[in-house]
Amino acid sequence: MAIDWQGVFPAVTTQIGTDMSIDLADTQRVVDDLIRDGVTGIIALGTVGENNSLTHEEKVSVLTAIVEVVAGRVPVVTGVSEYDTRRAAGYAVAAEKAGADGLMLLPPMVYVPKAPELAAHFNGVAAATALPIMLYNNPPAYRAQIDNEVLELVADAPTIVAIKESSPDTRRFTDVKNRFGDRYVLFAGLDDVALEGLYLGAQGWVSGLTNAFPRESVELVRAFQRGDHAKAMEIYRWFMPLLHLDADHDLVQSIKLAEQVMGRGSERVLPPRYPLVGARRAEVIAMVEHAAATRPEITPSTPAAVAA
Repeated sequence: MAIDWQGVFPAVTTQIGTDMSIDLADTQRVVDDLIRDGVTGIIALGTVGENNSLTHEEKVSVLTAIVEVVAGRVPVVTGVSEYDTRRAAGYAVAAEKAGADGLMLLPPMVYVPKAPELAAHFNGVAAATALPIMLYNNPPAYRAQIDNEVLELVADAPTIVAIKESSPDTRRFTDVKNRFGDRYVLFAGLDDVALEGLYLGAQGWVSGLTNAFPRESVELVRAFQRGDHAKAMEIYRWFMPLLHLDADHDLVQSIKLAEQVMGRGSERVLPPRYPLVGARRAEVIAMVEHAAATRPEITPSTPAAVAA
C-alpha cells in the first residue's frame, strides 16, 4: 500500500472544558489553526491527545470532529491504544467508519508481549481494517520493543506501512533501513531527536511541541528538505530546550501548558493527570516565554508563514 505521509504530523491535544467535558468545538479550532500554520498531517488521539483517558465513545466523537474540521486537507491518523487486540481492532473499525485516513497502532497496554505476540496483535488489527497503519515504537514509555524480529513477522501485512520511531536510540533508523530498505516509511517520533531522524531517513515527524510552535516546526522540516541545513540547525537548536519536554513523564501537561502560554489551547487535562503546579509549572512557562521571545525568523516566502 502506497502512502504519501511526510512532513510534520502534530500529535494534537484533546481540549477539555471548564466542566471537564470534552470540548469538541475547541479541539476543532486547535486542529484548524495547526493546518492553517502549515502542518501536513494530524495525529488524533495519540498520547498527547490523552487517548487512554477517554472512553471508546469519546474517542470516536473526538475523531469524528477532527475528521470533520480537517475536511480532507491533510491526512488524519488516529492513535490505537488499547489493552488487547479485540478492543484495538474494534476501535480501528470505528475509526475507519469515522473517516480516518490511517492508524497509529501502539502495543497493547499493560501486558508486555513477546515478539510473536506483539506481531500477532499488529496483524490482528491490520486484518480488521483496510486503513494504512503506522506502528508506534516507544519502548521507554510502553516497554515493548518493535524490533526487527517483529517487523519481519508483520512484513507480509500490506497495510502495515510505516513506523513512528520514538526510541532515543537513533541507530534504529539505520538498522531498519539496512534490514528492510523502503518496506516501511519512517517517522521521527521523539521531538528531541527529530532532526537526527530526518538525516537518517525519516520521511516525517510526529511531534508534540508543534502544538505550541507549528510554524517553526514546519520550517525546520522544510529547511531540511530543501537542503538549507544551516536554517534547520538554527531552528533545532533554538527549539531544543522545549523539545526535551516531549521525553519527560509530564509531557502531556507540559505541551498543553505551552499551548496555553502561546494562546493556542488550554492546559486542562483529564485525571489521573493534573495541570502542572509550583516550580515545574513556572519552569515550563519560562521556557515557552523565552522561546517565544527568541524565535527564529521565518521569511515571508516560506509556505508556513504564508498559510497564516
